[in-house]
Amino acid sequence: MKSCFIYVLGLWAGGLMFCQNSVFAAESADPPPAQLEAELSGTVQLPDLLAYAYLTSPAITASKKSWEAFIETYRIEKSLPDPQLAATYFPRPIETRLGPQDWSLTLSQAIPFPGTLAQKARVLESDVAMARLRVDKTVKTIVTKVSSSFYELGYIQTAMAVAQANLDLIRQMQQISENAYAEDKALFYDVSKARAQTAQLQYDLLLLKELEKTEKITLNTLLNRPPEAVLGQAARVRPRKVVYSLEEVVDLAMALQEDILLAEEQVNRSEQVVQLARLETLPSFKVGLFYAAIGDPDVPGPPPDAGEDAVGVQFGMNLPLWLGKNQSRTARALAEKGKAQAQKTETANTVKSGISRLWFKLENARRLITLYEKDLLPQAMTSVQTAEIWFKQGQGGFADFLEIQATAYNFQLSLERAKADYAKTLVLLEQAAGAVLDVKTGQETGEKKP
Repeated sequence: MKSCFIYVLGLWAGGLMFCQNSVFAAESADPPPAQLEAELSGTVQLPDLLAYAYLTSPAITASKKSWEAFIETYRIEKSLPDPQLAATYFPRPIETRLGPQDWSLTLSQAIPFPGTLAQKARVLESDVAMARLRVDKTVKTIVTKVSSSFYELGYIQTAMAVAQANLDLIRQMQQISENAYAEDKALFYDVSKARAQTAQLQYDLLLLKELEKTEKITLNTLLNRPPEAVLGQAARVRPRKVVYSLEEVVDLAMALQEDILLAEEQVNRSEQVVQLARLETLPSFKVGLFYAAIGDPDVPGPPPDAGEDAVGVQFGMNLPLWLGKNQSRTARALAEKGKAQAQKTETANTVKSGISRLWFKLENARRLITLYEKDLLPQAMTSVQTAEIWFKQGQGGFADFLEIQATAYNFQLSLERAKADYAKTLVLLEQAAGAVLDVKTGQETGEKKP
């Protein structure tokens, strides 16, 4: 009898362990970014930076690990509670009709009300989905930060080249003015103004070099590299043209933006929690096996079944009698649902407002690019060439040349600033929209790209 019971007990325990066992896929390690280091020391391309950041960013790694933790939580929480095994030993055996009871074993399993585990799994699925959306949001945030830093670095390095070219030109013209002053063909004021302009350009170069160093440290930090790691020259990137209207960008955001999707998933989760709260107000059950070891009775004329071990089947249930507690559980879930719905509306309004502001900044930067590139800068460069020719021919003053040249220099910097602002604003707008905006891929209808 004892051996039979132990065999049945082993089969039940083994079956439970087999049902709850899951096969864990081996986590693939990210390839080392060593092959990208050489590329970053030369001409720096934005795709290389983004690939490097995806592999090394601690924020992305932490977000992925959080997602994995939610996956494992889903696997744990959707399963039945662990069975309980209890053993009782009697120092002074209890005498029964069949003999003394030496010890007993009880094996029990709690079973929630039918449908409760399935509903709990739906809640956990929403948690996993939100964790996955947070990974996407983190990746896009890092993309935005890296891209913005790359465009700022490109502006600084281009501004340095512009300042150096203007400094070389001023030095050349300064030498001409000093020679003319020595021959009484120019005023000392012209020479002084040339020296002041040279000093200003030298200061601009010094400032830009410090800004370049600071921006490289920022970029290296985003890439999880040492702050002083080598970064080369940022590649020039032409401004991308947006092919969507403002209304289409807003529609894209409502369908694809991570904050919107997170808010929608939170509403879905709160609805599942309401259903789970209602199921949790229903009884849960417990089933089990009881085994008691009975010794041989020390009595004359023992009964025929003396010494046989006792085996029993147990069944129990909890009684959810406290209606106030059960009602509060459901009311709390309904309150959380209302909160999630309100937060979804607030998130949508915030995203729409942010897109509107970014759209204005983008359009303003685009207009400035057109203004400087098509009108102001060509006119200023033509005026610089004319003033230089007139000065060399003795038909114009050197101060007039310096003033025109300073205007052209400022226009050059303003054009590069507008280009950088346009690129940075477009990256922010794409993050707000949840999609790239320089090419249509069917996402304007809310369709996910396969």
